[in-house]
Amino acid sequence: MTATNPTPVLEVRNLSVSYAGNRALSVDHFQLAEGELAGIVGANGAGKSTFASALLGWSRGAPKVTGEILLDGQPITALETPERVRRGMLLIPESDLVFATMTVSENLAHAASPANAGGRRLYSTDEIYDLFPNLAERRNHLGGQLSGGERQMLGIARALRLAPRVLMLDEPSIGLAPKLVSVVLQTVRTLVDEGLTVLLVEQNVKAAIRAVDRLILLERGRILAEGPVDEMKEDPRVADAYLGASA
Repeated sequence: MTATNPTPVLEVRNLSVSYAGNRALSVDHFQLAEGELAGIVGANGAGKSTFASALLGWSRGAPKVTGEILLDGQPITALETPERVRRGMLLIPESDLVFATMTVSENLAHAASPANAGGRRLYSTDEIYDLFPNLAERRNHLGGQLSGGERQMLGIARALRLAPRVLMLDEPSIGLAPKLVSVVLQTVRTLVDEGLTVLLVEQNVKAAIRAVDRLILLERGRILAEGPVDEMKEDPRVADAYLGASA
């Protein structure tokens, strides 16, 4: 008997994004398996954030978006962003999602778990604090008083409270010291090992390859190469351009 592949959690077919007639993204096919941590990497301006925003149906501009996006096999392309979020598509943008004038506890309470999570895992506040001890220690501090790394952790924590089906992180390493980048990505790795599905959009390729299962190289809005991280880090297009020739 021939084994059948499980339905991917997220699938993209012929996705195209254009601004004022200029094509910014063209992805023929992409899929994300359950419990996978995939990294979309590439230079600044390669279309990484455009891709993540298109998946959520959100943009600062007014792009023309065509193609098909499926979540658990169901098309969501026609759905507005709030409905995609309700179904578990969550994006932590580069600017994070933290209320500066609320305490850590209030930020987490504001992101209360949805009443109908469709079988998705609901993370309690206690689980969040176990996962992020720094936030537990600073639960009474305002969001605006946190360090960059702590704000990134709180952004992830808020997303977890919303029971994500797919969690997307857009450039979580920006502005963080290398040690904090490692802490954030290792925490994400722990979540994935527990079953969460994550798409990491990252310009810091050296940091990404230490955490992801699969690497996707995006250039000029197109997927140039993809594969298991151990293979991709040996690919000259990745090694020479992003890791240094000695890698």
